[in-house]
Amino acid sequence: MLEASNLECVRGERRLFAGVGFRLEGGEMLYLQGKNGSGKTSLLRMLCGLTPPADGEIFWRGGPIRKLGDEFRAELCYLGHHNAIKEELTPLENLLASAKLAEESLDDDSALDALEQVGLRGREDLACRYLSQGQKRRVALARLVHERRALWILDEPYVALDPAAVELVAGLIGAHLQRGGLAVLTTHQTVEVPAGTVRELRLG
Repeated sequence: MLEASNLECVRGERRLFAGVGFRLEGGEMLYLQGKNGSGKTSLLRMLCGLTPPADGEIFWRGGPIRKLGDEFRAELCYLGHHNAIKEELTPLENLLASAKLAEESLDDDSALDALEQVGLRGREDLACRYLSQGQKRRVALARLVHERRALWILDEPYVALDPAAVELVAGLIGAHLQRGGLAVLTTHQTVEVPAGTVRELRLG
């Protein structure tokens, strides 16, 4: 269970939002919507524990995330708006490195399977600097294929993807919800996720 209560975000002298709250149970997803500058990414960073709210509290399984620390982060998968890949590494090396940093078990065969599923077959050993923006986004999203952490927080996961890739990612999110996982994501596209309960929250 993920719950946000009375969250407030202030940047400089500007209040982006206040009084924001929601509650998600297993199998539920929150679509976070709003215009650019409304605070969507700021709210996602709060939910990850990266940015403290000016007011309010965020709870995971009934406990405040500010006190849970690694216990909370061990159940969190966060994919930001930036791909967070190393340009000099190959897609395979990036995927294996991400798994190692997250202290997850991922062998070469499973990593290659994930890259094939996201449409990168034949590019596994090519340095990421030579990939298109859409292909780089696929490298980042390949993490979701074998990801089993309970909470996914995704900032614009569909950006730079073609329709087939968008459908694939929506299917991965749907499968995650079917397993009882939770997801929070921002998107400017209307994409139907084939499972779970979808809630909406608009900022601004």
